[in-house]
Amino acid sequence: MMILKKELIQQIQSIVATATDKAIRSVDAERVLMYWQIGKVIFEEEQQGEDRAAYGSFLIKGLAEELQPQFGSGFSVRQLERYRQFYRIFPIASALRTQLNWTQYKVLISIENEDKRAFYIAESVKNNWSARQLERQVNSQLFERLLLSNDVESVLQVARAEKMPTEPLEIIKDPMVLEFLGLKREAAYYEKDLEQALITHLYDFILELGNGFSFVARQKRLHIDGDDFFVDLVFYNRLLQCFVIIEIKADKLSHQDLGQLQMYVNYFDRFEKQEFENATIGILLCADKNDAVVKITLPQENKTIIASKYQLYLPTEKQLIEEVKKEIEKMDSKSPKPYRDK
Repeated sequence: MMILKKELIQQIQSIVATATDKAIRSVDAERVLMYWQIGKVIFEEEQQGEDRAAYGSFLIKGLAEELQPQFGSGFSVRQLERYRQFYRIFPIASALRTQLNWTQYKVLISIENEDKRAFYIAESVKNNWSARQLERQVNSQLFERLLLSNDVESVLQVARAEKMPTEPLEIIKDPMVLEFLGLKREAAYYEKDLEQALITHLYDFILELGNGFSFVARQKRLHIDGDDFFVDLVFYNRLLQCFVIIEIKADKLSHQDLGQLQMYVNYFDRFEKQEFENATIGILLCADKNDAVVKITLPQENKTIIASKYQLYLPTEKQLIEEVKKEIEKMDSKSPKPYRDK
């Protein structure tokens, strides 16, 4: 009996998978264009009415009554209103991204802020996010969290790949949202529990870390003159071209924690980093922190040690707004006050 080569089977399986993926993407693209065209027809017809609001409501209700029995739930009042909104937000068909499917566009048209929407479009295309990943990033307020340490234009330029990130805070977020771990916030955890949970959900953790991260090691052993130390997690970021080491603190950080992390960063810079690579970044992932202690402990010119607070639940928009306000107040307090002629 002849035995087929495994490589031959795998090659054909790959061809089938690629063709299937292309077919699905083609169908998705046609569906998106169909909904856009329907939205365009509804929108333009709506503009003909003298009382546009009343006519628009009458128009969509009438269309739903006629079309839903024939074509199904995709032509309900709610869906037709969504198609109209889709066209209103994206009025130029050539601007539609073929990489995005209708489920992703449904998430995007719910975002009112244009800059925020542009950010998620760029990140979705660049990182090939699925609809679930896009929805998770929106719900975790990724855009707002990056704005805590960056301006809007900088965030958009990095998202669109118009500039390469040069500072850690252009990528690394504070706070980090780890709701995907499924841990209860009221429960007590040890560092090893959090570390294991992060390894178990490594794909989601890398998604939360941001662009350009790859996993290197867990409990990396450092042998220093007879003493052994262990770094919790080691990553590499190809955009910043540097190692990123993460230490986990299940409670409030102390200045000793920062000192230990600084030692690990120094070790990597002296013994692991190549000449063409940039300085190692250290992240202290902690349950709570005192920003004043962090600033006083670290040198004023520090750009490589970051204390990032983690939370085990999705933040609300109100919480992020409060954080933004705090950061603005801090910046204002540092700025010189303008002279006023009395």
